[in-house]
This record gives sequence, structure tokens and C-alpha cells, in this order.
Amino acid sequence: MENETTNLFRRRDTFFGICEAVGQDFGFNPLWLRLAFVAPLFFFPVQTFIGYFALGVAVLASRFLFPAKLGDAAPAAAQPAAIAPAAPATGELALAA
Repeated sequence: MENETTNLFRRRDTFFGICEAVGQDFGFNPLWLRLAFVAPLFFFPVQTFIGYFALGVAVLASRFLFPAKLGDAAPAAAQPAAIAPAAPATGELALAA
């Protein structure tokens, strides 16, 4: 998978990255939104595409109006954890249980 900082609209594995962007913004798996767009696609294809692109315009506008700060983009796992102080050597080995 590509780097998470790649622009969603320029990635090759997404169709404008609209579902993934909404999933990131609201904190849910984008697969559920993709599945929600598949069912109406068979019965109302024109309205589904209009809704999808309208959602894309809303995502694009929200990304331009409220850009993510650089400090917020770094995941918590990337920050180094505090190292616990080493136990003093007593000459005894701990038993593995």
C-alpha cells in the first residue's frame, strides 16, 4: 500500500479517494461506504454517480477550507515511547513461567 500522506485524489488504487477520505474524516472503514454505493448503482446509476461526485466536491471543499495540520498528521505510533529504566543487575536470572 502506498504512503498514507499521498494525496487521495492522485492515488492509482482509488476512484478519486472519496470513500476513503470520508472514512478518514469520520473514523470508519471506507468499505462500508463503498458497499452502500454499490447497491443503488444497479437501480439508480445516474443519481448514484451524481451523489458520489457531490460527496467528492464536499470532501474536496472541506480539505481546502480545513486542511490537516502537519502535527496532526503524524500517527501516535510514530512517536518514540519512553524507555523504562533497566532493573539493577542482582546476579539472579528471572524464571520463565
